[in-house]
Amino acid sequence: MKTTLLLTSLLTGLSLGIFAQDQDAPKPPARNIVMFVVDDQGRDAGCYGNPVIQTPNLDALAKDGTRFDYAFCTTASCSASRSVILTGLHNHTNGQYGHQHSYHRFHTKDTVVSLPVWLSKAGYRTARIGKYHVAPEEIYAFDRHITGNQGGSRNPVSMAEKCRDWIETNKETPFFLYFCTSDPHRGGGYGENLPYRPNLFGNNQAYDGVEEVTYDPDDVIVPSYLPDSPECRAELAQYYQSVSRIDQGLGRLVKILKDANQYENTLILYLSDNGIAFPGAKTTLYEPGMRLPLIVRSPDQTKRGLATDAMVSWTDLTPSLLAFAGLEPEALKTKTNNGRMVDYTFHGRSFLGALDKEHPKGWDAVFASHTFHEITMYYPMRVIRTRQYKLLLNLAHQLPYPFASDLYSSPTWQAAIRQGEDGLYGKRRIKDYIQRPRHELYNMEADSHEISNLAENPEFAKTLKGLQDRLKVFQEETGDPWVVKYKYE
Repeated sequence: MKTTLLLTSLLTGLSLGIFAQDQDAPKPPARNIVMFVVDDQGRDAGCYGNPVIQTPNLDALAKDGTRFDYAFCTTASCSASRSVILTGLHNHTNGQYGHQHSYHRFHTKDTVVSLPVWLSKAGYRTARIGKYHVAPEEIYAFDRHITGNQGGSRNPVSMAEKCRDWIETNKETPFFLYFCTSDPHRGGGYGENLPYRPNLFGNNQAYDGVEEVTYDPDDVIVPSYLPDSPECRAELAQYYQSVSRIDQGLGRLVKILKDANQYENTLILYLSDNGIAFPGAKTTLYEPGMRLPLIVRSPDQTKRGLATDAMVSWTDLTPSLLAFAGLEPEALKTKTNNGRMVDYTFHGRSFLGALDKEHPKGWDAVFASHTFHEITMYYPMRVIRTRQYKLLLNLAHQLPYPFASDLYSSPTWQAAIRQGEDGLYGKRRIKDYIQRPRHELYNMEADSHEISNLAENPEFAKTLKGLQDRLKVFQEETGDPWVVKYKYE
């Protein structure tokens, strides 16, 4: 890793020589990219072992591609995570520390070059539809913003249909489609003659083209980090319904690609920005907040239906997509303040070589960096996660853990806190969830629930020190402003 240099201008003329073709030779199929990003979905799908939730289209994509079993976001918050997805840089470097919208007003530094900009300069036509949630727009510039579908970003079937004409037009030019749903985020929106209902997961209205799949709360699977309460089961049933709506949208989009004879030459990625919208997952860097679904289907794969244990993070997405487009990192340069051309450095790397391997070498650790969700939720955390261990550094551990407004008001949490601070939320005591120590060290092989903190255990002192040293190096190499705490605190 190298520290990303501050950039003052975009490269004005990226050489397209690598794309040049003999005019008389038949042109190869355009190599397209579809990134399908959902909002707040955990690893809840048939292909990830949930036998109740119905996700046949995602399961089919996994059978035709690769399922990543150790894929991680780097920050469990919508805007911040999406900035990492689209830049390949941790948000403590790109500047998108938290939410973009409303009074939060976080935005990415104007020195950053994003994925759609790189691809546009490389000859791709680019479009986005659905949730955006990053700023400023000139940094995350797409050629086209597709709008006007029924149900907005809660109706992925209608979204897919809105993309049909764009996909079928100008087939000789490669495209990048950034397709982002608002499902299964909490919230019901304002339906006709209905008050705002924050915990319906979008299930408060009809969506054209969608056949709603509903679930009995008695049938849902309650994960170990959540309480098995009537309130939680009811909310999980609503969440499942929202996920099944997404799946129908994915199926429709794949059909449109096949109808246009574009499926076989298209790289498709399905992922979530962060974990499920329940306390204990979203906004935390415990496993449910950061270990997420990632399904990748590439035309270049030699094996299909594979599951890989490569540990990848969302910093690897942009380098992977640029590599697929033929843009290796050494080809990407920009200008410094003095006008000198330098390499543009990412925090991640391409994982395309891991698609055909169950146990690829060199993919055994990821890092995470979270600072804000809402502007009122300052709680910087830095994480290193290896095969066996996970270290969380809670830089503001003196503060009680802050809550997103919708998570705090959820029936699941409200029912749990009626027990008092000594009550349990899943397997964790409520007071331990709210007030955390500076260091949390977990043996993930023996304690996958992250309950037994080993940071003060003398038997693990050497392990703790080794991970602390690696985490500090990561912070230094990625230009983390919070590295000053090592000196002043």
